[in-house]
Amino acid sequence: MSKLSHVDDQGRASMVDVSDKESSERLATAEAIITLSAEAYRLVISGTAKKGDVLATARIAGIMAAKKTSELIPLCHPLALSHVGVDFDPLPERNAFRIVSSAKTTGPTGVEMEALTAASVAALTVYDMVKAVHKGAVIDSIRLLTKSGGKSGSYDAEPRSAPDVEPEPVSRKSSPRKSAPQVLIHEVAAPKLGSPSVDRDALRKFMSTSRLRPLEWAKSASVPVNELYGFLSGRSSRLSQESAERLAKAARTTVDAMFGRSSRR
Repeated sequence: MSKLSHVDDQGRASMVDVSDKESSERLATAEAIITLSAEAYRLVISGTAKKGDVLATARIAGIMAAKKTSELIPLCHPLALSHVGVDFDPLPERNAFRIVSSAKTTGPTGVEMEALTAASVAALTVYDMVKAVHKGAVIDSIRLLTKSGGKSGSYDAEPRSAPDVEPEPVSRKSSPRKSAPQVLIHEVAAPKLGSPSVDRDALRKFMSTSRLRPLEWAKSASVPVNELYGFLSGRSSRLSQESAERLAKAARTTVDAMFGRSSRR
């Protein structure tokens, strides 16, 4: 049976001596999922939370936290990180966000804790930004996704299906208020591209197959992030023709292929 690396022969906690280890490129990714109320989720997606841009703030917090990992976790080594990234994948069917963090360095020890710390603190920051609206937000599924480099080699977490999510209970004392429909500017000039739900499902499938993350994809295409998030979450019914063409160009495909229309003909 292998013993814990952070315990010495006398059973005392000890920082591992890595002075004899060879330096190599180390990379790790981790995830955390935060589930919000429908109202809080809409505020985050629309960028109208009172404290400001929730996801931008959480990204900076995650990056800062990764650089402070050795000050937070007692036996971690201070590392010279060459890169830290924090990305957000909206899960509209669950009113949730999947936070995926990455950390990279070249050195004698790994960056798993840095990636996990980034994901955890990013999730906590989202909570802090929305707690005035929803104190019952739940952070879960914090785990290491991948790691590479070092003597132990590579690691890939087992995929797992998303847990079932129960709908929010409706108070019996009062009926739920219906919010007034909102029309976004980009919807006015939107072309009729077919059924919004079919197009939305096809776009999600295309993004999954092409491994496209909404935030990075929107930025690379110079498309407003809220427009893409709004369409993916169902808050807006269509993408403008201009945005659809820009997204297709950034993904090196056509609008018809992006929405799966070629296979529908």
